[in-house]
Amino acid sequence: MAKVTFNIDRCKGCNLCVEACPKKILALSHDELNAKGFHPVEIIDESRCIGCGFCATMCPEAAITVEKEGRAEISAAMEKVLMKGNEAMAEAAIIAGCRFFFGYPITPQTEVAAYMAKRMLEVGGVNLQAESELAAISMVMGASSTGVRVMTSSSSPGISLMGEGISYLAGCDLPALLINVQRAGPGLGGIQPAQSDYFQATRSMAHGDFHIISLAPNSVQEMADLTMKAFDLADQYRMQVMILADAILGQMMEPVILRDAEKKKLPEKTWAVTGTGGRRKKNIINSLYLSVEELDKVNRERFARYKIVEEKETLFEEYMTDDAEIVMAAYGATSRICKNAIATARTKGIKVGLIRPITLWPFPKKAFQKVAQRAKAFLCVEMSMGQMIDDIRLAVGGSKRVAFCGRVGGMVPSPEEILEKLEQLNGGGVNA
Repeated sequence: MAKVTFNIDRCKGCNLCVEACPKKILALSHDELNAKGFHPVEIIDESRCIGCGFCATMCPEAAITVEKEGRAEISAAMEKVLMKGNEAMAEAAIIAGCRFFFGYPITPQTEVAAYMAKRMLEVGGVNLQAESELAAISMVMGASSTGVRVMTSSSSPGISLMGEGISYLAGCDLPALLINVQRAGPGLGGIQPAQSDYFQATRSMAHGDFHIISLAPNSVQEMADLTMKAFDLADQYRMQVMILADAILGQMMEPVILRDAEKKKLPEKTWAVTGTGGRRKKNIINSLYLSVEELDKVNRERFARYKIVEEKETLFEEYMTDDAEIVMAAYGATSRICKNAIATARTKGIKVGLIRPITLWPFPKKAFQKVAQRAKAFLCVEMSMGQMIDDIRLAVGGSKRVAFCGRVGGMVPSPEEILEKLEQLNGGGVNA
């Protein structure tokens, strides 16, 4: 249960929080004026609040405080800072306790490395520009094996170069944060935004049977929040966690609240190689197993852990799906464009909503299965030729039509293009 508190006298009636609320439980009061002469915001049904904090993030007057389970998620007393998405991820990592960064510059994520080069000196950490992405991921592995929080960042082709090292991290069960600010491809492609690394992040990061947790923010605030959450997830499950962003999110500037890291009870890192001091049996970090029986056992144990992640850590946002006949699916920056299209479509009488996966792996299958019971069709919107659409089709099991709208090569779907697709689905028979 979440609690929302308003400083009524600071409200200017701008309506931004009302528009940002995914559950549509906020409205401007028409019965009274505040001290400034504005109609202030009020909550219609607090029992439906999910504590997402979007209202407080959007409020330019810092007049809203959101508390969830007794903890202030966003408070009017918290200072907002204007930052690029890349910089927000870097600062959030430092707040989360990361003191080791190894990377190699590549557009459009270079600001992460540049920011770390300055800030790590100030906090007594280590920042090292490696000679290559292969070297950087190897350094991540070495640091992680000692139990410290460590990260790297790159962009699409650079992440591909790190693939072998990421597989070794998985094989050794070493926690690490990986940031991919996607650019257009394949090959060197271009430096413009894309979402064409979805398959890589959710299916084939590298050789072997393993998963990484993939988080997809859609704002600078979420880039900061999910970065801090990523370290906790990595430590909790001894996994690698990727922030899958794109060039739009990495380069855009928005107000962000840099909250204190949440204090969580996490497993002690008894596996770390820190020197025994003659007090315990030595630890060995290893991904090589000559015994087939032992390798089989280790893989099965790892997948049992993945099952827990799927059950407990799946994240998504539902937006106006209660009465939706067409449900769009989009993640990252594209989801923001979809919300514009929804606003226009609803003025035309088209009942449309949105499911935004926040965890791409684990994918929110149950959310799609639930909505499929009442929706007539789905529209997947991506900056790719169509990758997430496969997961939607698998989730709904062929029970409903799943259409596609996408742009590639650095092009971004426009609200008008999306609206045209919605009109086709609505007018042409959604079951066709």
